[in-house]
Amino acid sequence: MKNTKIFAMPFASVYPLYVQKVEKKGRTKEEVDEIIYWLTGYDEATLQRQLENNVDFETFFEQAPQMNSNARLIKGVICGYRVEEIEDKLMQQIRWLDKLADELAKGKKMEKILRK
Repeated sequence: MKNTKIFAMPFASVYPLYVQKVEKKGRTKEEVDEIIYWLTGYDEATLQRQLENNVDFETFFEQAPQMNSNARLIKGVICGYRVEEIEDKLMQQIRWLDKLADELAKGKKMEKILRK
C-alpha cells in the first residue's frame, strides 16, 4: 500500500468530501468534526486552523494534538485493505479516518463509532 500521493494531498480538499458523504446519508458536518476531534485531539479552533493553512495529510496527522489510544480498536476493510493490518503508520491513520467517516455514513451510532 504505497500511495504517498495522498500524504501530500491537502486535508482541506478531502474534508468537504467527508462532509458531503455523510450529509447524503442524513448525518452532519458536526458529526464529522466530532470523529476528527476524537481521533486526533484537535478541537474546533485547531481543526479550523489546519483547514485554513491548507496542510497536507502528513502534516495534519503529525501535528495532531493527541491520537486517541482507542483508535487501535478501529477494524475492518477500507479501500480493499484491513485497517488493522496496514503497516505504514500515516496510511493507517488516514484509513482510520476514512473508516470512521464510512461508519458515520452507514448510520452507526456515535458511541459505537467512537469505540465507547
